[in-house]
Amino acid sequence: MKLDYLQALKRIPEARGAWVLHGQEPLLEQNLLDAFRKSWHEQNIERQRYDISNVSDWKTVFNALNSLSLFSTQLAIEVHGNIKPDANGIKLLTQYLQHNEQNLLLIVMPKQDSSSLKSGFFKVIDANGVNVNLTAHYPQDRQRILAVEAEKLGIELANNAWQWLEQHHEHNLLAAKNSLMRVRDTFPDLAQIGIEQLFACLQDQSRYSTFDLSDALLEGNFAQAVKIYQYLLASGEPMSLLLWSISKEMRLLMQLFEQPQNALQLGIWKTKVSLYQQALRRLNPKQFLTWPTLLLRIDASIKGLSQENPEQLILQAIAMLCGRQLFH
Repeated sequence: MKLDYLQALKRIPEARGAWVLHGQEPLLEQNLLDAFRKSWHEQNIERQRYDISNVSDWKTVFNALNSLSLFSTQLAIEVHGNIKPDANGIKLLTQYLQHNEQNLLLIVMPKQDSSSLKSGFFKVIDANGVNVNLTAHYPQDRQRILAVEAEKLGIELANNAWQWLEQHHEHNLLAAKNSLMRVRDTFPDLAQIGIEQLFACLQDQSRYSTFDLSDALLEGNFAQAVKIYQYLLASGEPMSLLLWSISKEMRLLMQLFEQPQNALQLGIWKTKVSLYQQALRRLNPKQFLTWPTLLLRIDASIKGLSQENPEQLILQAIAMLCGRQLFH
C-alpha cells in the first residue's frame, strides 16, 4: 500500500506489519517519527532502534522482531539506514509479514531513486506493507502540510501569504515551519497573518539563511561558511535544518559525480549547475566515501543518541565541503 504524508499521519495508531518512510523532507520525517513514538508510548508498546550499516544487520532486526521481552506484548522496531535487505533478508521480511500481525517494523530511509523503488524489497512492501514517500512536489500539497502546522500553532495565514511564505523558503518545509513559529511569537495577538507581518518578521531575522550557507559551501568559501554558520547558530536555527542543508549538498554532489549529465534531473536549479560543477572539480571524490558516516554521526548527536557535539561535527562537515580538513 502506498500512502502520502497526511494519509500516513491518520493511520499511525493502528500501524502494524512493515512501514517504510523515505524521502528528503526532514519536517515530514520528524513529524511522523514523533507521532509514532507518542502512539507507542500511549499504547505501552516497547520500542527498539537499529541503525543498518551492512546487510547482515537485518538478521539482528528480524531476530528482535520475533522475540518479545517478558514485560511486553507488542514491539515496535525503528530501523534507520539506506541498505536494503538481500534475498535472505527479503525472505525473513516475508515470513515476518505472514506470521507476526502485532509488531511493527518501521524503516526510515533517505530519498530512493526509481530503480530502487522497483527492487524486490519495495515490491514486498508495496504488496504487504505500507510505503510512505515523504515528498510534497506540488504547491497545494505543501500548503496543506503547512496549514496543518499553522493550525497546531494556533495561527491562520491570509491566502496570499501562503505563496509568499513558500517563495521565501524555496519550498523548504522545515524552514517554512520555523518561520510560522517565529511569526506566531512576534505577532501573538493577530487573528490572521498577512504578507506584511511575514515580511516584517522574517526580514528582520534573515541576515543569513541556510541558502546562503549552501552557496558558501559550494563556492568553497570556508571563512564565509563558518561566519554564516555561527550566525545561524546564534539566531537559533534548528540543528536539524542545518543538517538537512548540508546533507542535501553532499547528496547532490555525490549524485552529480556519478551522473554528470543529469544535473537538472537530480533537482539542481539551472542557475546553480555551474556552482556544483566547480565544487566537484575542487573536491577529492575519495572523500565522498566518508560523508554518509559523518552525516549519521551528526544525526545521532542531534537526537542525543551519542556523546558527540553536533556543533563540532557540523563544522567538520562544512570544512569537508569546502575542501578543508579540521582534524588530522
